Amino acid sequence: MPILGTVASQFSGKSFSSFESIQTVNITSNTATITFSSIPATYTHLQVRFIGRSSNVSAGTDNLQIRLNSDTGSNYAEHYLAGDGNNTVSASAQSSITNLVLRECLSRNGNSASIFSTGVIDFLDYTSTNKNKTMRALFGHDRNGAGYLALGSGLYFATPAAITSISFTVQSSNNFVQYSQFALYGIKGA
Repeated sequence: MPILGTVASQFSGKSFSSFESIQTVNITSNTATITFSSIPATYTHLQVRFIGRSSNVSAGTDNLQIRLNSDTGSNYAEHYLAGDGNNTVSASAQSSITNLVLRECLSRNGNSASIFSTGVIDFLDYTSTNKNKTMRALFGHDRNGAGYLALGSGLYFATPAAITSISFTVQSSNNFVQYSQFALYGIKGA
């Protein structure tokens, strides 16, 4: 009983409505870029939840590219760790890349019908003007019967400024297909 009482007391008086929907984009036909712009500076963190699929007709996966504030400079770094039940893989790009990359993030149209990837991406302290921005992601999909799960992280080290826009593209220059969806949420402070 003491443990339950302790846990209950930690949540006493707390609101469970910390997430507020800012915008949702539902793809109705092939779309090259998804952009959230004019993001309000009224939250502590941002979260993007997505389901997505690339128009690439080959089997396999495509990378998801993320660009902040329309910045095309070499101001990004990324890391990831992934596994499919049999193998693990990790990689990093220390610097000098022109966007954040979530590797092997999107299922392709050449895979089994209706197999979409899903994921959650957090942008921490997005309004801070005195530190670089960090991103973390959890995503996965089914690869023709073989599951795939990955963790990604990224750093945006341009001159510290609030994130006011986030754009998503498929790295292979393909499109997001119909029924892909990206939803942006603001996370309130404690």
